Amino acid sequence: MIGRALWQGLVAGAVGGVVMTLGEKIEQAVTGRPDSHVPARVLQRLTGLPERPGAQPLPVNWAMHFGQAALLGVLRSLMAQAGLRGPLASAQFAVVRLTNDQILENATGVGAPPSTWPRGELAVDTLHKAVYAFSTGLVADALAARSGPGPGQTHAMLRPGRKRDVGPLPRDATQGQ
Repeated sequence: MIGRALWQGLVAGAVGGVVMTLGEKIEQAVTGRPDSHVPARVLQRLTGLPERPGAQPLPVNWAMHFGQAALLGVLRSLMAQAGLRGPLASAQFAVVRLTNDQILENATGVGAPPSTWPRGELAVDTLHKAVYAFSTGLVADALAARSGPGPGQTHAMLRPGRKRDVGPLPRDATQGQ
Protein backbone atom coordinates (compact mmCIF):
# COMPACT_ATOMS: atom_id res chain seq x y z
CA MET A 1 0.00 0.00 0.00
CA ILE A 2 2.82 2.43 0.85
CA GLY A 3 4.47 2.12 -2.58
CA ARG A 4 1.19 2.79 -4.38
CA ALA A 5 0.38 5.66 -2.05
CA LEU A 6 3.74 7.28 -2.73
CA TRP A 7 3.59 7.46 -6.51
CA GLN A 8 -0.17 7.98 -6.65
CA GLY A 9 0.04 10.71 -4.01
CA LEU A 10 2.80 12.56 -5.84
CA VAL A 11 0.68 12.49 -8.99
CA ALA A 12 -2.53 13.48 -7.19
CA GLY A 13 -0.81 16.27 -5.27
CA ALA A 14 0.87 17.63 -8.39
CA VAL A 15 -2.47 17.67 -10.21
CA GLY A 16 -4.06 19.40 -7.20
CA GLY A 17 -1.25 21.96 -7.21
CA VAL A 18 -1.79 22.73 -10.89
CA VAL A 19 -5.57 23.04 -10.45
CA MET A 20 -5.11 25.31 -7.42
CA THR A 21 -2.63 27.47 -9.32
CA LEU A 22 -4.98 27.82 -12.29
CA GLY A 23 -7.75 28.83 -9.90
CA GLU A 24 -5.46 31.36 -8.24
CA LYS A 25 -4.52 32.88 -11.60
CA ILE A 26 -8.19 33.21 -12.58
CA GLU A 27 -9.02 34.77 -9.21
CA GLN A 28 -6.08 37.18 -9.50
CA ALA A 29 -7.17 38.25 -12.98
CA VAL A 30 -10.60 39.09 -11.59
CA THR A 31 -9.57 40.67 -8.26
CA GLY A 32 -6.20 42.19 -9.17
CA ARG A 33 -4.58 40.48 -6.19
CA PRO A 34 -0.79 40.18 -6.70
CA ASP A 35 1.18 36.94 -6.57
CA SER A 36 2.13 35.69 -3.12
CA HIS A 37 5.78 35.01 -2.52
CA VAL A 38 5.24 33.55 0.93
CA PRO A 39 6.12 30.02 -0.28
CA ALA A 40 9.54 31.24 -1.46
CA ARG A 41 10.23 33.06 1.78
CA VAL A 42 9.26 29.99 3.82
CA LEU A 43 11.56 27.74 1.75
CA GLN A 44 14.39 30.27 2.01
CA ARG A 45 14.10 30.30 5.79
CA LEU A 46 13.75 26.52 6.07
CA THR A 47 16.84 25.90 3.94
CA GLY A 48 18.97 28.89 4.88
CA LEU A 49 18.88 30.28 1.34
CA PRO A 50 19.61 34.01 1.28
CA GLU A 51 16.60 36.33 1.27
CA ARG A 52 16.82 39.44 -0.86
CA PRO A 53 14.30 42.14 0.08
CA GLY A 54 12.18 43.06 -2.91
CA ALA A 55 13.42 40.12 -4.98
CA GLN A 56 10.75 37.72 -6.20
CA PRO A 57 12.50 34.36 -6.66
CA LEU A 58 9.91 32.63 -8.87
CA PRO A 59 11.76 29.27 -9.13
CA VAL A 60 12.03 29.06 -5.33
CA ASN A 61 8.36 30.02 -5.02
CA TRP A 62 7.29 27.31 -7.44
CA ALA A 63 9.58 24.71 -5.84
CA MET A 64 7.88 25.24 -2.49
CA HIS A 65 4.38 25.64 -3.93
CA PHE A 66 4.42 22.52 -6.10
CA GLY A 67 6.76 20.50 -3.86
CA GLN A 68 4.47 21.00 -0.90
CA ALA A 69 1.43 20.15 -3.04
CA ALA A 70 3.01 16.92 -4.31
CA LEU A 71 4.30 15.80 -0.91
CA LEU A 72 1.00 16.44 0.86
CA GLY A 73 -0.70 14.48 -1.92
CA VAL A 74 1.01 11.39 -0.50
CA LEU A 75 -0.96 11.82 2.71
CA ARG A 76 -4.23 12.12 0.78
CA SER A 77 -3.29 9.03 -1.19
CA LEU A 78 -2.64 7.14 2.05
CA MET A 79 -6.10 8.18 3.17
CA ALA A 80 -7.60 6.85 -0.08
CA GLN A 81 -5.62 3.60 0.11
CA ALA A 82 -6.90 3.03 3.65
CA GLY A 83 -10.47 3.59 2.47
CA LEU A 84 -10.96 7.23 3.46
CA ARG A 85 -12.39 8.46 0.18
CA GLY A 86 -14.88 10.94 -1.15
CA PRO A 87 -15.88 14.51 -0.27
CA LEU A 88 -15.72 14.04 3.50
CA ALA A 89 -12.15 12.74 3.28
CA SER A 90 -11.24 15.66 1.01
CA ALA A 91 -12.76 18.12 3.49
CA GLN A 92 -10.69 16.55 6.27
CA PHE A 93 -7.63 16.84 4.04
CA ALA A 94 -8.34 20.53 3.37
CA VAL A 95 -7.89 21.17 7.10
CA VAL A 96 -4.56 19.32 6.99
CA ARG A 97 -3.44 21.43 3.99
CA LEU A 98 -4.31 24.69 5.73
CA THR A 99 -2.68 23.54 8.97
CA ASN A 100 0.52 22.55 7.17
CA ASP A 101 0.80 26.01 5.63
CA GLN A 102 0.21 27.73 8.94
CA ILE A 103 2.75 25.65 10.82
CA LEU A 104 5.46 26.34 8.25
CA GLU A 105 4.62 30.03 7.77
CA ASN A 106 4.32 30.79 11.48
CA ALA A 107 7.29 28.68 12.60
CA THR A 108 9.55 30.50 10.13
CA GLY A 109 8.16 33.92 11.04
CA VAL A 110 6.98 34.52 7.48
CA GLY A 111 3.30 34.38 8.32
CA ALA A 112 0.91 35.36 11.05
CA PRO A 113 -1.94 33.38 12.61
CA PRO A 114 -5.07 33.37 10.41
CA SER A 115 -7.07 34.98 13.20
CA THR A 116 -5.07 38.17 12.53
CA TRP A 117 -5.68 38.21 8.75
CA PRO A 118 -8.16 40.43 6.97
CA ARG A 119 -11.28 38.30 6.38
CA GLY A 120 -11.04 38.64 2.59
CA GLU A 121 -7.51 37.22 2.53
CA LEU A 122 -8.55 34.38 4.80
CA ALA A 123 -11.51 33.51 2.56
CA VAL A 124 -9.38 33.52 -0.59
CA ASP A 125 -6.68 31.34 1.00
CA THR A 126 -9.23 28.89 2.34
CA LEU A 127 -10.96 28.68 -1.04
CA HIS A 128 -7.73 27.94 -2.90
CA LYS A 129 -6.64 25.29 -0.38
CA ALA A 130 -10.09 23.66 -0.65
CA VAL A 131 -9.74 23.57 -4.45
CA TYR A 132 -6.37 21.87 -3.96
CA ALA A 133 -7.73 19.39 -1.41
CA PHE A 134 -10.76 18.36 -3.45
CA SER A 135 -8.92 18.09 -6.77
CA THR A 136 -6.12 16.11 -5.11
CA GLY A 137 -8.77 13.92 -3.50
CA LEU A 138 -10.52 13.21 -6.79
CA VAL A 139 -7.29 11.96 -8.33
CA ALA A 140 -6.14 10.05 -5.24
CA ASP A 141 -9.55 8.38 -4.87
CA ALA A 142 -9.71 7.41 -8.53
CA LEU A 143 -6.22 5.90 -8.46
CA ALA A 144 -6.86 4.05 -5.21
CA ALA A 145 -10.19 2.68 -6.47
CA ARG A 146 -8.31 0.76 -9.15
CA SER A 147 -6.97 -1.44 -6.32
CA GLY A 148 -10.45 -2.07 -4.91
CA PRO A 149 -11.81 -1.10 -1.53
CA GLY A 150 -9.40 -0.07 1.20
CA PRO A 151 -9.17 -1.93 4.53
CA GLY A 152 -11.55 0.51 6.21
CA GLN A 153 -14.11 0.10 3.44
CA THR A 154 -13.84 -3.69 3.61
CA HIS A 155 -14.40 -3.54 7.37
CA ALA A 156 -17.46 -1.31 6.87
CA MET A 157 -18.93 -3.79 4.39
CA LEU A 158 -18.69 -6.57 6.98
CA ARG A 159 -20.33 -4.64 9.82
CA PRO A 160 -24.12 -4.49 10.21
CA GLY A 161 -25.60 -1.04 9.68
CA ARG A 162 -22.68 0.35 7.69
CA LYS A 163 -23.14 1.84 4.25
CA ARG A 164 -22.24 -0.58 1.51
CA ASP A 165 -21.81 1.83 -1.41
CA VAL A 166 -18.06 1.33 -1.63
CA GLY A 167 -17.94 -1.24 -4.41
CA PRO A 168 -17.93 -5.01 -4.58
CA LEU A 169 -16.66 -7.01 -1.65
CA PRO A 170 -13.45 -8.86 -2.49
CA ARG A 171 -13.93 -12.66 -2.41
CA ASP A 172 -11.37 -13.22 0.34
CA ALA A 173 -12.80 -10.50 2.63
CA THR A 174 -15.70 -12.73 3.74
CA GLN A 175 -13.67 -15.88 4.37
CA GLY A 176 -13.31 -16.82 7.99
CA GLN A 177 -16.24 -14.65 9.13
